[in-house]
Amino acid sequence: MSHPVVHFEIGCKDKSTVSDFYSRVFGWKIDPGPMGMIETGSAAGIPGHIAALGHEPHQFTHFYIETDDVAASLAKVEAEGGKTLVPPVEIPHGTFAWFADVEGNTVGLWKPKPTS
Repeated sequence: MSHPVVHFEIGCKDKSTVSDFYSRVFGWKIDPGPMGMIETGSAAGIPGHIAALGHEPHQFTHFYIETDDVAASLAKVEAEGGKTLVPPVEIPHGTFAWFADVEGNTVGLWKPKPTS
């Protein structure tokens, strides 16, 4: 697997205010639902969403790297001096995790659920 960057996430305290900001500045259409999926109006680029977790960290930007085995990728991260921040979490569309690299940058891992 080539491990492409496949998604981005913008964290905030007030999803409505931040969504309105990006809509006004870039013309993005942002779903008002819990995931706040972003429609940029272009086939170029990667998909993303705006998230209000309801707890720290509030402000963040993450990108997600696709992998075929989230746990194995986290093991490699830790073997190379990184740290697991959020262990694998299954959600309806796949599994994600967060890790810190050797300088503390938070990065996401993503494994989509197979389509039937």
